[in-house]
Amino acid sequence: MDQKIAVAKTDSFTNYPQQPHGGKLVDRVLRGKEREEELIRAKELPTIMVDLEAVITLEMIATGVLSPNEGFMNEADYKSVLYEGRLKNGVVWPVPLSFAPIGNRNKEVVASLSVGDEVALADETKEPVAILKIEDLFSYNKEERAAQLFGTTDRNHPGVDSIFRRMGDVALGGPITLLRRVDWGPFEKIRLEPKDTWRIFYEEKKFRSVGGFITGANPLHRGHEYIHKNALETVDGLLVQPLVEMAKREYTRNEFRMLSYRSVLDTYYPKERVSLAPLRVTYIFAGPRETVLHALIMKNFGCTHALIGRDHAGVGDYYDKYASHSIFDQFSPEELGINIQLYHEVFYCTRCSNHATEKTCSHDDRFRLKISGTGIREMLRHGVMPPKEVVRPESSRIAMQGIQPKGLDEDQRSISPVGKTIKSMFPFYLEATRLGGTYRRENLTTEELTMRDLEAATMDVRLNADRIYQDIYEEYTYIGDANRDIQRQWVTEAREALRQQQEMVVEDLEEKVKQAPETASDEFLYQDKEESQRELEVAQKILEDIPPALRADKIEYRVWNPLPYNRYRGSDEPEEK
Repeated sequence: MDQKIAVAKTDSFTNYPQQPHGGKLVDRVLRGKEREEELIRAKELPTIMVDLEAVITLEMIATGVLSPNEGFMNEADYKSVLYEGRLKNGVVWPVPLSFAPIGNRNKEVVASLSVGDEVALADETKEPVAILKIEDLFSYNKEERAAQLFGTTDRNHPGVDSIFRRMGDVALGGPITLLRRVDWGPFEKIRLEPKDTWRIFYEEKKFRSVGGFITGANPLHRGHEYIHKNALETVDGLLVQPLVEMAKREYTRNEFRMLSYRSVLDTYYPKERVSLAPLRVTYIFAGPRETVLHALIMKNFGCTHALIGRDHAGVGDYYDKYASHSIFDQFSPEELGINIQLYHEVFYCTRCSNHATEKTCSHDDRFRLKISGTGIREMLRHGVMPPKEVVRPESSRIAMQGIQPKGLDEDQRSISPVGKTIKSMFPFYLEATRLGGTYRRENLTTEELTMRDLEAATMDVRLNADRIYQDIYEEYTYIGDANRDIQRQWVTEAREALRQQQEMVVEDLEEKVKQAPETASDEFLYQDKEESQRELEVAQKILEDIPPALRADKIEYRVWNPLPYNRYRGSDEPEEK
C-alpha cells in the first residue's frame, strides 16, 4: 500500500519572507484513523530494529526539519551529496541521509528485502516507529564515505568511528512515514516543530525576518549573547535552538543546559522577540558540512538568517577554526536561500570594557578573557563559576548542577588538564604577571599549571576585570573635568600632600648639598657632595613625576569664549553691566 504523502504546498508560503528548502515543507507524520490502521499493518511487516539516533532522524525527516528529504537517500542522491554537496537534482544538501542497519537479525531482514517492499522500523520497545518503503538497496564503501564526508579515515574522529560502529554494509533508500512521535520528556512543553515556528513567526508575530542560532553542548555564554544581540539589531526575531539528547556524557546535562538558557533569556532578552526551542538531532560530526546542514535546518524552521560563530560544529583539531565560514563560499546566496551571518571569535577585552572580536579590538592577550566552551565546562566541573564577563551567573549557577563528572578522580586528575583550561580562558596568565600587567620574564607552560593557578587567575579576573577600564576612566576624568566639583577631592588633596612632602625633601637635600664636603671622612657614615647631589637630583625628579593636583582656580584658562556670552544665546544687544 502506498502511504499518503503530506507535503505543505509551495504556494502556502508565498506571502512569507522565507521558503522551506527545496520549496516544500515535508510532513510525513500519520495521524488519526490512518495512523491507527498503519500501526496494526506495521506489525505484519518485516521489522528492522533501530537505535535512538535513528529514531531521532526519522522524526526529523517526518516533521520537515530535513526538507525536502522525505526519507533515506537512494544511491544516486547519496553519491551526489557525498561528492558534490548536492542532491541529484542540484538542490544543496551537505551530508548523506542514509540508513544502513547493523546487527545479525537486521542483516537477515535486509537480505530478504527487494525494491518495492515495505519494512517496519521499531525502537527498543519493539513497537513500530515508522514504515520505510524500499526504493533502492545499495552497498557502499565505508572508508570512501569517511574520507569524503569528514576528510579523514582516522577512527579517533567520532564521525568516522560512528560509520564503522553503527552502520551496516547495505543502505536502504526510500520514503518513510512516522507512526509514533517520541515524547521529549522535560523538553516536550517547549518543543517546537517547523509547522509551529512558521505559524508563530509569520502569522502570529508578523515578523519579516528571523535569525536562527543552533548551539551545541555548552550553557549560554556571553559569546552567544554578543552574537544574538548584534543580530537583534537588524532582524525582527531570534530562534535559539540548543541541541539536546545526543550530547556526550561528560558535557552539561541537557535539562540543566536548557534551564540555563531560559534563565538568561528571561532576564536579559526582549521576550516578545526571542523563541527558545530544543533541537533534537543526531550529531554527524561533519564539521563545516554540518554547519551548512544547520543553516538549512534553520531555513526549514522559517529563519531568514543563519547566525554562525567561529568553529561552528567543530570536531577537535580536525578542521580549521574558520572552516565553518569558508565552506559557504562554495554556494551562492540564491541556492542556499538563507542569509548567512558569520561571526568571528568573541572575547571580553578588559581594556575596551566590552565584548569584541579580532575585527574590532586591537588589544593583546594581557587584557583578554577568552570564551571557550570547553574551558567553561571544566571550570564548572571544578566547582568554579566563570567570570561574569564570560558567563552570566544566571547561566553558570544552573549549568554547574548538570555537569558530569564533577571534580577530580581518585588520582586527583580531571578530564582535561587544568593548564589547558587556564590557557583557553585566561591566556594572560601564562605571559603576564596579572591581568593587564607586565610580561613575565619567562612564560609559564600549561604542564606546570595546577588548580591553585586556576584559582589565582579566577580571583585576579573577579577582582580586576571591571577595574581596568574604570581606573583608566578615572584618570581621564581627573585630568579632563573642567567642573572640579564632580571630581574626587581626596585625590586632589592626596596629590597636594605628595607634592608638599616631596618639596620638603628637596628643600632639605638642597641644604645638605650646600654643606656636604667634597670628600667624606668616612664613606660609611657621611656622604660627599657628589653623592648628596645625586640624592637631590633623584628627589627633584620624583617631584616632577608626581601628577598635578587640579583645582578650579588652576584650570580657569580652559574656560574662554571668543565672543560675549550673550551672543551665543542669539542676542545682538550689548550685555548689561
